[in-house]
Amino acid sequence: MRATLRWAHSDLRTHRGEALFIVLATAGIVASLLLAAALFGYATNPWERIFTQSRGAHVWIHAVPSADTAKLTRLDGVEDIAGPYPAESATVSSRGTRASVELRGTPERPTVGRPLLVAGHWLTPAEPNGVVLESRLAHALLAEPGDTLSLPGTARTLTVVGIADRPERRYSPGEQRGLVWAPPAAVRNPGSQVVGLRLKNPADTDYAVQRAVTVLGAGAVDEVSTWRQAQAAAQGDNRLLGQVLGVFGLGALAAAGFAVHGAIGTRIRGHLRDISVLKAIGFTPAQVVRIFLLQHVAYAVLGAVAAAALIKGLGGEVPGRLGDAVGVWQGLPGHTVALVAVPVGAVLFIAAVTGLAAWRAGRVPPVPVQRPGAVAGGRLTTVARKALGLRLPPALVLGCHRTFTGGRRSLATVGRLTLPLLLIVVALSAWTTIDRFHSSPERIGLSAALTVRSDGDLSDARTRALLTHDPQVAAAYPGVEVAALVPGQTSTIALRGLGTRQDPYPYALAQGRPARGPDEAVAGQGLLTLLDVHVGDWVRMTVGDQPQILHIVGRSIEPENAGRVISTSLDTLRANDPGITPTLYQLRLRPGADPHRVAADLGQAGQGHLDVHAVPNPADGLSPLRGVIAGLVAVLALIGIVELLTAIGGTVRESERDLLALKAIGMSPRQITAITVTATACTAVTATLAATALGLPLARHLIDAQGISTGIGAGIAQLPSPTVLSLLTAGAVLGAAALSTLPASRATRRRSADTLSAVG
Repeated sequence: MRATLRWAHSDLRTHRGEALFIVLATAGIVASLLLAAALFGYATNPWERIFTQSRGAHVWIHAVPSADTAKLTRLDGVEDIAGPYPAESATVSSRGTRASVELRGTPERPTVGRPLLVAGHWLTPAEPNGVVLESRLAHALLAEPGDTLSLPGTARTLTVVGIADRPERRYSPGEQRGLVWAPPAAVRNPGSQVVGLRLKNPADTDYAVQRAVTVLGAGAVDEVSTWRQAQAAAQGDNRLLGQVLGVFGLGALAAAGFAVHGAIGTRIRGHLRDISVLKAIGFTPAQVVRIFLLQHVAYAVLGAVAAAALIKGLGGEVPGRLGDAVGVWQGLPGHTVALVAVPVGAVLFIAAVTGLAAWRAGRVPPVPVQRPGAVAGGRLTTVARKALGLRLPPALVLGCHRTFTGGRRSLATVGRLTLPLLLIVVALSAWTTIDRFHSSPERIGLSAALTVRSDGDLSDARTRALLTHDPQVAAAYPGVEVAALVPGQTSTIALRGLGTRQDPYPYALAQGRPARGPDEAVAGQGLLTLLDVHVGDWVRMTVGDQPQILHIVGRSIEPENAGRVISTSLDTLRANDPGITPTLYQLRLRPGADPHRVAADLGQAGQGHLDVHAVPNPADGLSPLRGVIAGLVAVLALIGIVELLTAIGGTVRESERDLLALKAIGMSPRQITAITVTATACTAVTATLAATALGLPLARHLIDAQGISTGIGAGIAQLPSPTVLSLLTAGAVLGAAALSTLPASRATRRRSADTLSAVG
């Protein structure tokens, strides 16, 4: 054991930098995987906890006031029912902030979909104007118990008496109305009634929706939402962040394993004599393997323990969503298992890879074997001879020759270095895609910057004149959005009519063509997936008791409503129902205009009759992803440095025999150093080009696959610019050259006797 420790200590002194980078890379990988686990837990468990504690309804149905909802209690598979509750659409305002809400008349605290109070108290008869707000709506309005809400355009006021969590879809400006629980007397103009169904078997949700719509009648159902939609909305961007961290963490772990395998293999080739001596003095093959195995497992354990301690102690202090996720995750029952299992799994993987490489050391014979006198591929190729004949620098020619004629070892080195660089290319592609959402929102389905809704007191002509009078507004597109039942009556989608045939709305199309003719429409990927249709198909849907048949001529990039949107012109909807009038307006602003300032100006000009808010950008929730990507690139760069150090060490040792010959033909130490530097730089160039060629299509595929899974659809990927890729190549080449300069110059200054001892 003493001899083993002495060997490990000697090797550590020789390779301090490489050991440090392995420890740091392992720490970064384990930290990434732990953060991924935290984000997955943060995305899933809070909603599940709220749903379980509140006995959440699996299906929520908005029906017309005249619908006989009592029939729903007799449906097979229904365990319990919530409601019916009268509901009224309204706009509330607090501290200068407005929000679209649903006032839901609730005579008593529900037993199904029971709101979980986080502040204040529940409704009481003593406060006829008291209301309870859902927590996200209260946060948006900056409202607390005791605050007063006004209803613009009326003299009515409501008093906030409580704030509660709910397992339904939460408030999202422009996409999902907020929920306000109110006494039935406060709901003065109910436009619908709301019923919640709690099922015995959640897997039967689609069948239950179909049966409920059949019993009530398609014309009596305005909107249907399910627990799956609420769960997906609650998980949102946190699940995406967890997926990114998990995928890149596993990729980095594989890259680290290959780097460690290569480092051990190169070190074994450089210590063949020493290993033979160890065996000659009595070391068994198992003891030799144990030397390398324990040494690198110790590095992995050190990095893994450091990462686990860092996440445990300081993870909750990270600002933003990551810190919140770690704080919530640490309070979940299974977080201790993950905190132990992830580092142990990473260490076991590195140990397995190390064992495979160290096994070769155990097979080294106890009698030193003479190295072959000529290296495979050592003879100059025709291209190299012609290059020398053209008087190109000998160092450049010989360095490139050494890289491209090194056989399987050079190919393996290039492959191991390509993997972390490939992951860096994919990470940069994710970064530029997020930038595209901010810099060019019109290319990802966000042509309009503001959405305006009128309270009905202003005519269409008056509203459009008021909107277009603002010099910062480039165009105002009138429209309407209604819920439509899909074929089979298992769910509802958003049917949207925007713009006219004379002034069409500029949809961002990824496939097909714009909708120009009668009954033509474009659809989001979420709708195409839900209905299992393609561009060119006809689809039938039901709005109230009116059927609507549309021809899908294009696929639009649709970031709202999980892509379950079909869009046509307002003229097409009027052809089926001439009584339709615009209920919303999408505003496209002039370049450089501030949406928030324009929204404030329009709200003031509307004198309380207009509800104006900015269109939410999906990238706003992905801001933490930038820091995640930067950290992942740093971890991958450390792995790349480990591989470069391994390649440099192997190149220097393989060139020891050539060193005497090069000195004999009159090459200076600087020229000999330049050969090794050039060989390392050529390896970096080759790996970078391979990573770019493989990484760009892989990045496009992964980003488009994520877009399809979220309903936005393919076509959102934005690959890095040639400038960024050139900087990546230059950084890899310059870094490789800088790392190799010192070891190569030291090798050229070795005495001839040392070189003969090494190669003889």
